[in-house]
Amino acid sequence: MTDGLIELRHVGKRFAGIRALDDVSLTVRRGEIHCLAGENGSGKSTIIKVMSGVYQPDEGDILIDDASVKRMTPAESVGRGIQVIYQDLSLFGNLSVAENLAMNRYLKEGRRAVRWGETRQIARAALDRLGVELDLAADVESLPTSARQIVAIARALQAEARLIIMDEPTTALTRNEVERLLDITRTIQRDGIAVLFVSHKMREMLEISERLTVMRNGKVVVQGPIGDFTEASITRHMTGHDLSHETYRRPAVTETVPPRVAVEGLTVPGAVAGVDLTLRPGDIIGLSGLIGSGRTELALALFGMRPDHGGTIRIDGKEARLRTVGDAIRHGIAYVPEDRLSEGLFLTQSVSRNMLASSLDAVTRGFTVDRARAATVSDGMIDAMQIATRSGETPVGFLSGGNQQRVVIARWLLTQARVLILNGPTVGVDVGSKAEIHRIIRDLATERGLAVLMISDDVPELLQHCNAILLMHRGRIVQRFEGGTATEDSMGAALKALR
Repeated sequence: MTDGLIELRHVGKRFAGIRALDDVSLTVRRGEIHCLAGENGSGKSTIIKVMSGVYQPDEGDILIDDASVKRMTPAESVGRGIQVIYQDLSLFGNLSVAENLAMNRYLKEGRRAVRWGETRQIARAALDRLGVELDLAADVESLPTSARQIVAIARALQAEARLIIMDEPTTALTRNEVERLLDITRTIQRDGIAVLFVSHKMREMLEISERLTVMRNGKVVVQGPIGDFTEASITRHMTGHDLSHETYRRPAVTETVPPRVAVEGLTVPGAVAGVDLTLRPGDIIGLSGLIGSGRTELALALFGMRPDHGGTIRIDGKEARLRTVGDAIRHGIAYVPEDRLSEGLFLTQSVSRNMLASSLDAVTRGFTVDRARAATVSDGMIDAMQIATRSGETPVGFLSGGNQQRVVIARWLLTQARVLILNGPTVGVDVGSKAEIHRIIRDLATERGLAVLMISDDVPELLQHCNAILLMHRGRIVQRFEGGTATEDSMGAALKALR
C-alpha cells in the first residue's frame, strides 16, 4: 500500500472536442500540503471537479486509498472524505456562523428541529479545533472574507474531511489574512488531513506546500518537492517563458510642468485626515496600508464618489471640483475598482459594450450609435490591450480574470484619461496576465505621461512597478519609500509596525 490518498492516472477530459486535461497523472499523499499551480485555463479547475465527482474523466483512472473508483460522483467524493472549498465558499450568507457550522450535522442526522444550545456547542467545537474565535451569532454575509474562509474550512472539517481542496483561497485576502490562513492550513495538516492548495501565487506556494504540481494547457509540465523550485522556475513552468523583473523608473519630467495631480489637505469624514499627495506625469505611485487605513476612501474622493470630501485638488495646475463621477471623468480621472465583477463590468454584455460604456459620445452621431465606428474603436483597443477574445461581441463574463481586468482598464483609456487609479489591479489574476497588465501600465506611464495611483497589498508588486510607495494609517500618509531603496523586509517591518 502506498501513501497516496487520491491518485489520478493518465486522466483526460474534453469539452466540445477541446482537451481540458491531457494525460494528467497526480497523487496527493496522506497528510501533505500539495500545491497545484497554473495560469487561468491551465486545467486546475477541471482537476478539482474530477476529484470531487462533478466531472467524469473521458479516460484514465481515479484511485482512493490505492483502490480504483469506478464512477466518482459528488456524493461518493464527500463520502470518501474529500471536501472542496471553492472561491465563492458556498456558505449561507443570511444564516449565522453557528447555523452554517451546524447545518451539515443536522442534515446528516435528518433533524427537523433546531436546538440552539447544541447548535452553538457544535459551532464552538468546530472553531476551537482551528484555534480561532468568531461571533457565532453574526450573519456570515456580514463577515470579512478571511472570516468566511475560516467558516468554510471549519465546516469542511465537520464533515470528517481527509482531503480539503482550497481553490484560490487567498485571492481577496490581505497579507495579514493570508498569514492567518496559512497558519490554519498547517493546523489542519497536523491533524493528519491532506490539503490540495490551488493557487497561482508563487510566494504562497513556496511558503506552504511540500510538493508542487504545475499545469499548463491541460498538461502536467513538472512536479516534485517544493525545494526543487524557485519563484523564477515556477513562473517559467507556468507561462513557458521568463518574465522581466526590472524595477520601474519614472521618465524625467521638466520641473516647469505642473503636477498631473496635486492634493492638499484632503479629508473624508471618518476616513481621511489631511492628506497631501502629488502625482507627476509618468509617476506610478503605490499606496498601501492596513484595511481601514483610508486608502479606498481617498481613491473614491478623487473619483468624485465622496462628494463630502474637503481640501484642494488640482489637475494639471488647475483646481478641480470633483463632486460626481462625471466631474472626475471630465478632468481625465479614471478608477478601476478592486471588485471588477460586481463594480467594474456588465458580465452579460459584450466586450465591446463594456469598453465603450464610458465613452459613448465618441461613437455617437446625434442620438444613434455609429456601429461601424464603435466596432473600429473597440477592435483597435482589443488589439492594443491584447485581450484574448474571439470577437468584441463575446460576453465579457466568458473571459478569464486577466482579460476582464484589461477590458476595465481599456474602458477608461478610451476616455483619454490622464490619471488612472488602480485598486488591487491584479487581484485574482494569474502570473502571465499579471505581467502583461503591468507592462501595459508602465508603457502608458512612460509613453503617454499617464499618472498612476496603484493601491495594493502585494508588496513585491509595489516594489517592482512603482517609483515611490506611500503607507497610509488611520487616514494619514505616514511613510514614503522611494523606488529602488525599499525592500520587502523594510516594507514588511513598516506594515507590521502599523498593526
